[in-house]
This record gives sequence, C-alpha cells and structure tokens, in this order.
Amino acid sequence: MGKAKLLMYDFVISFMWVWSGALIKLLVYGVLGFGKDEVKGEVVKGALSVLDMFLFAFLGKLTKGGSYNPLTVLAPAFSGDFGTFLFTVGVRIPAQVAGSITAVRYIIAIFPEVGSGPRLNIDIHRGALTEGLLTFAIVFISLALYKKIPGSFYTKTWISSVFKLTLHILGSDLTGGVMNPASVMGWAYARGDHISKEHLLVYWLAPVEATLLAVWIFRLLTGPSKEQKADKKKSD
Repeated sequence: MGKAKLLMYDFVISFMWVWSGALIKLLVYGVLGFGKDEVKGEVVKGALSVLDMFLFAFLGKLTKGGSYNPLTVLAPAFSGDFGTFLFTVGVRIPAQVAGSITAVRYIIAIFPEVGSGPRLNIDIHRGALTEGLLTFAIVFISLALYKKIPGSFYTKTWISSVFKLTLHILGSDLTGGVMNPASVMGWAYARGDHISKEHLLVYWLAPVEATLLAVWIFRLLTGPSKEQKADKKKSD
C-alpha cells in the first residue's frame, strides 16, 4: 500500500475515533439519559466502547494498517528499519494528531456540551507513572495476542478490547486512562495546554517510553520473530 494512502487512512481513522468517543458519551448521558444512574451509564458506555473498538480494529484490517493511536504504530516501528521509524514518527503520527485536532474542533463547534477531554487529576509524577504502566500493559498484551497467542481475529480483538476497557477504567479518574497521545493532543490543543510540561511528560513521554520498554521486554522473553530468524539465515 502506498504511503500517501496510509497517511490518509491514519488521518481519517483518528478523526473518526475522536468523534466516536464523543458520540458515545452524548448517546449514553444525553440521548439515553443515563446521567442520573452512573452505574447503568458506565455499563452501557463500556459495552458501546467494546463495539467501537471492534469497528476500528476492522477498519485497521480493512485499510491494512490504518491506525488512530501513535503507540500502535510505534511498537512495530521500533522493531523495523530506520526508514520505517522515520516515516512513522515524522509522518504517520503527525497525521494522527492532525486528525484528532480537526475532530475536536468540529465537536466543540457542534456539541460544546461534550466537555473538554481528559485531564490530569493527580500530580505529574504519579500521572506519568499511571499512563506509563497502563500503556506498558496494553502494548505487551497486544504484542502477545498478535504475535504469539493463536486465535481468530475476532477472539483476539475481543480480548484486546476488554483489556483496554479495563485499563481505561482503572486510570479514568487519575489521568483519563487514554493510552493514546494523539487523542489527548486534540483536546489539549483546543484548551491551549498542548505544550505544557504536564501534557508532554504524562501523555507523550511516559507512554512512548513504556511502549519501547514493552517491545524490548517482549522480544527479550520471546526471542526473535520468524521474520527476523529468516532474515538472519539469508544473511548467513
């Protein structure tokens, strides 16, 4: 697939991802009126979120790699060649960020009541630790599911979605439990605090470092992949 197409897919899927989150919130607490019943509201929101993750997993498969999360594309980029890494960091991630920022602008203009996005509710050090641990867990689980654990696309997507939802709930009252720097960037840019120390350290540096650590530990525990072994044999 051409790089231009992949770039477009990243922008569009990121745009759709931010919109879907806002629409789920509006549907649950606005249209369905679960605002007064927090327990039922969270259950319905969780169910819709899992369905939402299934939809975007299918879109990723349909577009052969289109993604809404920088961490999703960083994990394989760390293991790839330098050209792929540069393309990911210099082009794909900025496209995802641009898609998120554009989505937030339209959401605020059309549905201002949706809120102002995730915020840090604890000190910066605990916030960075929280986002780092959550990110490490989901990246490691994703690597295990898609590289080492057998199963169908739907089974793996179900397991991954439930884990993501669980981790999100664990971190929602602390940092928002987002585990997606591009999505947070969209809301932070709208608020004007996207270059603050809190935003950069908690929502960018910590998750990126956690992703790198998860990839390194996963490779250390599981050994080289089949592709890497094949490349080594060819070089020998």
